[in-house]
Amino acid sequence: MSQTKAVQFGNIQLGTGIPKIAVPITGKTSDEVIQQAEKIILEKPDLVEWRIDFFNDVTDADKLKAIAEKLRSTLNVPLLTTFRTHGEGGELELSDEKYFEICHNIIAFGQTDGVDIELYHESNSVLSLLVAAKEQGIVSIMSNHDFEKTPDKIDIENRLTKMSEMGADVAKMAVMPETADDVLTLLEATNNVQNKLATPIITMSMGDLGKVTRISGEVFGSAVTFATVGAASAPGQIPINNLRNDLNDLKLK
Repeated sequence: MSQTKAVQFGNIQLGTGIPKIAVPITGKTSDEVIQQAEKIILEKPDLVEWRIDFFNDVTDADKLKAIAEKLRSTLNVPLLTTFRTHGEGGELELSDEKYFEICHNIIAFGQTDGVDIELYHESNSVLSLLVAAKEQGIVSIMSNHDFEKTPDKIDIENRLTKMSEMGADVAKMAVMPETADDVLTLLEATNNVQNKLATPIITMSMGDLGKVTRISGEVFGSAVTFATVGAASAPGQIPINNLRNDLNDLKLK
């Protein structure tokens, strides 16, 4: 039996019931961000992930704040704001210093329900983001992405456990499979961790081989799955209506 405690994320709960469906916004300009948002909300996802590493003016705090406020007023669902660094599959290569500055700005703006914080940066700087998010009442989703391979089961479990121990509200890990055994490794690690931790977790095996992990979260313990309305932000994401049907078909009674 899972020990997971649900985390309130805007008007939804992560870590209970059917996995919540997130759809990414990947607009490069302010107009593109809002246009994508308006299109996405028509499809009624549970939450939206704004991938600010795609946004051309992400390093301009004033422009970032302006579009953050406009996006917040446009959306009627909870918002997760993410700067994915280049080393973990993101669009823009920046220094760690700039990464932390952008993340602190997003938290200070107070225009998001959650913020993604990558695990593999300098520990004290990561902890400072966790503290800032908690002070603002913003949910922290700590993440790690491996676009090259699938680490072994113990490694995956240790990384997710470390995120929880550092104080993240939610722990997230995405890996790239080369074989069906890799997919099974991710699922087994997910099931083991969700039975041990109180922290909700989000996991996925990417690409076509890993698509099964995007629909089986309720069984194995992944709290969120990522769908597409238009552009994908990672390989293997499934169109939202297909994904919703899959999740409902696999719903535990």
